[in-house]
Amino acid sequence: MKKLIFTAVFVFTCSLLFGQAREGRIEYNKENQPCLVMEYNFPPEAVENAVINKMDRLGYKGKEEKGMFNKDRGFRVYKDARISEISSTKMDYIINVEQKSKKDEDEAVLYFLINRSGDNAISKLNTEELGKAKSFLYNLLPEIEAANLELKINEQEETLSKAEKKMKSLQEDKEDMEKKIQKLQDDLKENEKEQEKQKEEVENQKKILENLRDKRKN
Repeated sequence: MKKLIFTAVFVFTCSLLFGQAREGRIEYNKENQPCLVMEYNFPPEAVENAVINKMDRLGYKGKEEKGMFNKDRGFRVYKDARISEISSTKMDYIINVEQKSKKDEDEAVLYFLINRSGDNAISKLNTEELGKAKSFLYNLLPEIEAANLELKINEQEETLSKAEKKMKSLQEDKEDMEKKIQKLQDDLKENEKEQEKQKEEVENQKKILENLRDKRKN
């Protein structure tokens, strides 16, 4: 009885788990190929970073398809990779991450292709292998969350850096303005002194002029 309950719970859990990933198709290598499709409520960059980090830890560096006229641009190919969570056999894993839609910037769709001996192997996987592949995609969630957190931290660090730079700039502007104000105050004082001197000079010149005029009258 306990075994039956455990089996029922396991099947139910698997149905929830595998229900997250579905079988679909995507255009790759000029062919419409079977693939696994998984949607995540995270930005594409976070999903892609999580996949790259995961494969890096497994010891594999993917090659990204590039080129303006390359229809497969954006796909990342991991050749002869062994992902023990899926299979003990080395296979080619091809991954493409896209934004779900123009409106859904924080939602991503991951397309997961598996090739074996140069041919698409999705339709040839047995039930266990297919379940493991779907489980692999689901189990990326914690790593995606971590990658998303790193993106947010980096974004916040950049925001903080900009705020600090602006603060420093404002402080420097204040120092410059204070220097200008001090100079103006010094100039004002100097001007007042010069005015006093000039006032005396004006009075002296007036007296001279008056004396000259008095002589003209005489």
